[in-house]
Amino acid sequence: MKDAVLDTNQGTPADQPAVKPSDATPPARKKGTDWWAEVKGLFWLLLIVLGFHSFLAKPFYIPSESMLPGLQVGDRLVVSKFAYGWSYVSPTIPNPIAIFKSLVLRQPTDSWSAQLPFIHGRLFGSLPTRGDVVIVTPPGTHNDYIKRVIGLPGDRLEVRDGTVILNGKPVERGPLHYVDIPVDTNSPCKASDYGEEAKVRLPSGQWVCHLPIVTETLPNNRRYDTVELGWSPGDNYGPITIPADHVFLMGDNRDRSADSRFSLAELGLGGPVPYENIGGRAEFVTFSLDGDATLNPLTWWGSLRSGRAGSSLHPTTVNPGS
Repeated sequence: MKDAVLDTNQGTPADQPAVKPSDATPPARKKGTDWWAEVKGLFWLLLIVLGFHSFLAKPFYIPSESMLPGLQVGDRLVVSKFAYGWSYVSPTIPNPIAIFKSLVLRQPTDSWSAQLPFIHGRLFGSLPTRGDVVIVTPPGTHNDYIKRVIGLPGDRLEVRDGTVILNGKPVERGPLHYVDIPVDTNSPCKASDYGEEAKVRLPSGQWVCHLPIVTETLPNNRRYDTVELGWSPGDNYGPITIPADHVFLMGDNRDRSADSRFSLAELGLGGPVPYENIGGRAEFVTFSLDGDATLNPLTWWGSLRSGRAGSSLHPTTVNPGS
């Protein structure tokens, strides 16, 4: 008998065709980064963000105490761009030179945005409502201020001993009372601004700024709080008649606000402001920081002020006589 031979091959040349080198599938080449596609993607993303900022809404940071007690330094807001229509100050246009000077050269700049030349009127425009909190760009500048609308076109306005008089009638002012604002890095309650007696330590050990408050009620029954520190240079103004398509703006921290009562040279608004210079309406606080955060992300959560997020910036409307 012939010994059987174990064949470990799975096939023979007769039943398994040979593979020619030319028939083999070449290995897939590793593609490099498509930099042009990446640039185009970033361009469209930037365009969408700038369009959103220009026509719908944008964030805003409170840099000063001119709107105390309602707004504190460190508050972040949402500003609606469409509330009064759009004007030449609406578009958000990055200024590469200003950004380079600020980030690289560490030079102070008014804004990271370029501004269009003045264009009369607004697209789908409307006037603000008395009492609205608005973002405004003073004529001839690139700065954004936040103030409250007090006077409208045609109003006869004056300020006497700190009381606003509209069309011959004093704005209703409630009794003096106090509000405590926690002291922190962004709200230091400086004695030079509010007096030595304003900084008070509570029994709990917390330091607060004990601010004197007067509540104002405008003729349209919109009510809000103002800080009343006594005499200041802005306590007497006018009388003036507000021109057509202009608004008169004031800060709620009346004795610490550069607004329509002060000239542009005094860093004020230079009188009634053309409504083209209104950039939008402040809607609500998104979050607020006490100023202790650093570049370390672990410090960010601890720097958040509690109770500020979601606060509406629309004044309360009350029933007449209440």
